[in-house]
Amino acid sequence: MTDPLDTDDLSPERAAAEAECPRCLKPTALCVCDDVVPIENRIGLLILQHPQEQAKELGTARLTALHLTNAVFKIGLSWPSLAAALGRPADPKRWAVLYLGSMRPEDFPPGRELVVLDRKGAPLPKQDEALEEIEGVVVLDGTWSQAKTLWWRNAWMLKGRRIALKPQRPSLYGKLRREPRREALSTLESSAFLLSRLEGRPEIETALLASFARMLDRYRATQPARPTGPRPDRRRPQQRRGRAR
Repeated sequence: MTDPLDTDDLSPERAAAEAECPRCLKPTALCVCDDVVPIENRIGLLILQHPQEQAKELGTARLTALHLTNAVFKIGLSWPSLAAALGRPADPKRWAVLYLGSMRPEDFPPGRELVVLDRKGAPLPKQDEALEEIEGVVVLDGTWSQAKTLWWRNAWMLKGRRIALKPQRPSLYGKLRREPRREALSTLESSAFLLSRLEGRPEIETALLASFARMLDRYRATQPARPTGPRPDRRRPQQRRGRAR
């Protein structure tokens, strides 16, 4: 959690715009926490955020974790094991990592929105059986290159399965945040997409996307009146160095 903001020298309008919600750490003008009703998800979710992604105003990692009762959110570059990242015992062979890598939409088996890959990036022969064995999913939060860094710095991820998604629509970000590939989604959208299909519960995706859309609507509505330029770096020193917390 960030330290309280010192707003004594700010105008009331600017102070309100820069104040942060203590839960999602968004400016209060963008916060949608009051509308979030936590969902009990059977498939666990571990969100690993690259330290440089913390300052992104439209990031979705924290909001995703707030939506789910079985979710862990960590910031850092590397952890010695899945159990260390989760903070509890876990079998990495029963977990999967959401990582597209070099997988292209045309490489997906026909008719599949998500695919389980082997260590060489090839689809496994028995997809449905592989999906049924998954107890949890690791999601890498950051830009394309930051996600790649997290993937290569945590060798324990190779012990589990790897999952890639083939969404049928582009991200709700639209032009607000550019992505290197059309199939790239936000952390919230990817998590919602994956959990809703693994659990057979479309209401998970509906609830998370509704919150995301509300946040984006508030951003568009308040953008002209809100402070411009990068947000202040209010991380503690150990967070700036990229350690997990």
